[in-house]
Amino acid sequence: MSFWGPVLAGFSLGGGLIVAIGAQNAFVLRLGLLRSHVFAICLLCALSDAVLIILGIAGLDTLVQRSPLLLTTVTYGGALFLFVYGLMAFRRVFTPEAMKTAQKEAPTLAAAVATALAFTFLNPHVYLDTVLLLGSFSAKYLGQERVAFGVGAVTASFAWFFGLGYGARLLAPVFARPLAWQVLDVLIGSVMWLLAASLLFS
Repeated sequence: MSFWGPVLAGFSLGGGLIVAIGAQNAFVLRLGLLRSHVFAICLLCALSDAVLIILGIAGLDTLVQRSPLLLTTVTYGGALFLFVYGLMAFRRVFTPEAMKTAQKEAPTLAAAVATALAFTFLNPHVYLDTVLLLGSFSAKYLGQERVAFGVGAVTASFAWFFGLGYGARLLAPVFARPLAWQVLDVLIGSVMWLLAASLLFS
């Protein structure tokens, strides 16, 4: 398999998991609209994701080598999670809600960092997404291909957070429309289901 295949797979899965309407993204979007601590918070969120992704890929490798049953379990579990995640995205298409960002005073840097860390590490889904799901999906690759998969996933995280933070002022008018969220959720759902199929039939 070429280097770019695993990179694109990692980028697609990492991007599909991170591009969701949640507390962390809403916080980054809000700071982007306020132009407050954008670089610091985007970097913090992206680096936090990178650490979790690397731990997931590296840690699961050892566990899988010791227990082939674990690979089967996490493969089917990951496929199920991806299917349900995609189904939730498709369901949101029929009940769209425009994201609202509070127009309040910008927080201090210390407060912004503390809030971003809380949104990241106090969210149980982040461990399922980055450590377990990305780690289990990476197990189908070996050596440099697995590294390439991790590079793709980490790149997606950096691209999303910095794109969201610095593109917030451009995105806000667009995503004030429910149709924009509908289109986004269709794309997310499609990516999740394609990746679920890839896990099951690879």
